[in-house]
Formats: sequence, structure tokens, C-alpha cells
Amino acid sequence: MQLNLTKPICFFDLETTGVNITSDRIVEISVLKVYPNGKEESKTWLVNPGIPIPKEVTEIHGISDVDVADKPLFKEIAKEVFNLIKDSDLGGFNSNRFDIPLLAEEMLRAEVDFDMKNRLAIDVQTIFHKMEQRTLSAAYKFYCDESLENAHSAEADTRATYEVLKAQVAKYDEVENDTKFLAEFSSRKKFADFAGFLVFNKNGEECFSFGKHKGKPVTDILEKEPGYFGWLLNSDFPLYTKKVLTAIKLRSFNNKLG
Repeated sequence: MQLNLTKPICFFDLETTGVNITSDRIVEISVLKVYPNGKEESKTWLVNPGIPIPKEVTEIHGISDVDVADKPLFKEIAKEVFNLIKDSDLGGFNSNRFDIPLLAEEMLRAEVDFDMKNRLAIDVQTIFHKMEQRTLSAAYKFYCDESLENAHSAEADTRATYEVLKAQVAKYDEVENDTKFLAEFSSRKKFADFAGFLVFNKNGEECFSFGKHKGKPVTDILEKEPGYFGWLLNSDFPLYTKKVLTAIKLRSFNNKLG
């Protein structure tokens, strides 16, 4: 079957130096761009992370320091990656909680202004977990009746993710072939940032999801405790979270002027 798309969607997968969004780096990125007419375009990059790849991580994805020693840094390919995905929705496996947040960090470090405005995010893992509770390899076997060769290769995982989503749409009557539905169905909490430090309450206000101000509106806290904003910007929070906080503060300031 073919996905019912209103715009291109880029399925992508990252192999990294670890799982910390703020401190770890990309070592491989693979993008499969699918157009509404069914045309496909794919691109894979090996990336020099600029930091050592831990041995235990290499044992998982098979990429070592030697493999990426002569490869470009992410900042050298950031614009090329951005140009490929800038007009597209995004899809991945556990992408809402990991791949998109880490990609955003790498983009912002490379001074590319990446955000998710006017694009949807479909997390195939969330759909799978809601329906079956398995891993990507098991999902590929379950939905596509094939074994996933070269698991933890970004290119293989990217292709498998795309194939699994198509099979999910075909299998479940309640899973609609519509990118907006799939994005909403595969989302978890409504986060204002990628990493989940800021969430929307039932009134649509951005609130903190952690610490002493958990559940409180960001605008209220930044007004009552101006120093808290400075502490957040100087602490080890993701760059995208800091970007959102700054936008909220500027919006609040402009509203007062208005």
C-alpha cells in the first residue's frame, strides 16, 4: 500500500555516541524521503562526532572511531540534511523521545534554526507499543513477516520503520492513513519542547514538568522568579528547551508592551 500523504515525509534514524540528548553526538544519520506520489529518495551519512565513541556503543551499532575518523563533522553536513527534510513531516522509531530531540540539538549547535513548526512527527514505536508492545526487529517480523538484517544500521532501521508504518496502517482499521492522525496517535504527552521539560496543560499553557515548579505555568514562574530563567539558560538543559523558554519570555514581554 501507499501512505496517504499531503506533503513529503522523511523517515530517519540516528546512530549516536550514547543516549544523552545534550552531550552525545550523531555518528550516522539515514533519511528516507517519501513523496505524496510514492517517489522515494534516500541518503545516509557517516559523521565524525568529534568525541570518542564508547566501546560498548560500538558493539551495538558497529561504528568505531576509525570508521568516522575521516568523515565530516555534523556542522559540515547540517545544511545538506536540513535542505532534505525542511519541507517534510518526520517519521521514526522512538523518534519523538530521542531522534528528533538529538537532531534538533545537533542542528542548533551547527547554527541551523531547526524547529517543528508546520510539520508533523509520527513515532512508529508509539503506534507499535499501543497495539503490540514489541521492539523494531519484532515489529518488522510481526508486520512484514521478514527478519531485520543489519539491525542497528541506520539505513536498515530507517527502511524497516517505513515498511512497518505502512503495514500498521494496512493492518488496523482504527489507524487511519492520514499523517495528521498518525502524528496525533503516535504522540504521548503534549510537549512544548522535544525533551519533555515543558508540557502543555489543559488550557494550552506551557508548564514545567520537573523540579520545584512542576505543573506551574512557565510565564508565572519567570515573572515571579526572574533569576530562575538565568539559571535555566546556564544549566545543562537541551538547546531547544532553552530556545523555547526564551521564546516564551519574549512573548510574555511583548504581551505586556501590547
